[in-house]
Amino acid sequence: MTDYRSVPVVDSAHGRRSAPTQPGSRMARRAAAAPPPPPDDRPPRGHRSGGSGGGQTKMRVLAWVSVGVTTAMVAGALTAYTAYRDAFGNINEKSVKEDIINPRPPDTGALNVLLVGSDTRAGAGNAKYGQKMARTSDAGGKRTDTIILLHLSPDRDKARLISFPRDSMVQIPKCKNETTKQEMPPRRDMINSAYNTGGIACTISTLETLTGIRINHFVEVDFSGFKNIVDALGGIEICLKSGVNDKASKLVLPPGKSLLDGEKALGYVRLRKYGDGSDIQRIKRQQIFLSKVVAKATSSELLTDVGRLRDFIAAAASSVTMDPELANDTERLIEIAMSAKKMTANGVQFTTVPWLPDPDDPNRVVWKQPDANELFTAIKTDTEVTKPAETGTQTAAKPKAKIKPEQVRVQVLNGTKTVGKAREVADMLAKQGFNVVGLGNYEAPGGASLAKTEIHYAKTAATGSDYADTLAGAVLPKPQTAAGKVKAAGAQPYTSAATTTTAGAPAKGTPVMQLVVGEDFESVKVTKLPDSVKNSTITASEQKNVCT
Repeated sequence: MTDYRSVPVVDSAHGRRSAPTQPGSRMARRAAAAPPPPPDDRPPRGHRSGGSGGGQTKMRVLAWVSVGVTTAMVAGALTAYTAYRDAFGNINEKSVKEDIINPRPPDTGALNVLLVGSDTRAGAGNAKYGQKMARTSDAGGKRTDTIILLHLSPDRDKARLISFPRDSMVQIPKCKNETTKQEMPPRRDMINSAYNTGGIACTISTLETLTGIRINHFVEVDFSGFKNIVDALGGIEICLKSGVNDKASKLVLPPGKSLLDGEKALGYVRLRKYGDGSDIQRIKRQQIFLSKVVAKATSSELLTDVGRLRDFIAAAASSVTMDPELANDTERLIEIAMSAKKMTANGVQFTTVPWLPDPDDPNRVVWKQPDANELFTAIKTDTEVTKPAETGTQTAAKPKAKIKPEQVRVQVLNGTKTVGKAREVADMLAKQGFNVVGLGNYEAPGGASLAKTEIHYAKTAATGSDYADTLAGAVLPKPQTAAGKVKAAGAQPYTSAATTTTAGAPAKGTPVMQLVVGEDFESVKVTKLPDSVKNSTITASEQKNVCT
């Protein structure tokens, strides 16, 4: 039986915590230079289904904008790194490795960067966006209503940005309190409460525990950083279906297209009373906004203009905080720059984790399972690096036609002592299109569990190795293949609950592969995502002329 363990997810509410500023830090210097506080204009807290507060909106976009920062801000290093060396040196740094106290997932070769928007009011121009208590030297604590995971493929040619709803109810693991360094016990809470009490280290640990995805680096950005980045890009053009005259966000815009500078863009992302007022519509509107930021930040118009690029990098570098491993790793920054150069808007997708209303509280959400876990598995199993084509004097042999999963017939045998393992793996394979024909068990010599997963096919199957290679490429870790079948115990037909297709079905006489599951089995690679994930995903290149 398939064992999908549902993980409740949270769209965090606005938590409150105190985060003292470190003496001599950039934050402290900005706070000292901050202007007198303006009147309190912080909008009231809202809920998921109706007009949530502007802070939530701002935080999402602030973190999203940092995506453009982490990629485009270093693009100039490809051609004239010395021209931007000083700007790179202005990146704020924060080390958190020592505060992560839970076991960490393995590194897969992909690059996963946690992006958070910090609503600390410290820093020039930030105080006016919060209440009086938020204008103290430590900005009255910090919150994040935005948590996004940027996933760059191992080839660095595709990016997926996964947005975690702030009100998701999840299991938060044990963490250190960021201020006291005391260990806090695990608890079920909204996902953004991990940041409120444990800071970025607890947020990293929470996401790694929930998703099984290794987070390599993090980037934080605040209000001023958002405005600086938009201004350095020369503004962002948006399109509205109807005009806006909203006092809460101090924004007046006509219907149709408008070019927004940093201040107006901040008002736009604070906008609450527009459309149906729902968080879901607002999230999509903000994803479209960020897609325009990504497109402009990676455009040739910017990357080939040395002066503009230098100004953009300077604005971005001084507006973000990163872990020292990223901020001081020139090679990694250049690597990200190279990916930004070759990554077009077609390779950038924005996805919201599929969710459902929390049965215990309709104002909260939980992640829809098994769909959310399949999304995470797709990220974890994105491990393939394209090998460069070999060149030589000899004429290369004509490549064989690639065998599709739908053409591969598989019998899954359980070589472990875990009851139901064969069906669990068979269900995974069926969802990815493989033609699973049967289940059974395999008794290893001596009655012990099989240590490593294997693939077998009949010795008489002339093309057996070709089909075995397609199957092996979908299993982690990759199994060894061998001619010669093994004896199956308790063999029975398999009926899949997953929707199947007849397109590319195996031809008559196609050999049957035996996948014998061993103790080392980790997962089947996910390349076909469920409809709920597809429906909550937008592609950056398709948002150019979209009006919201």
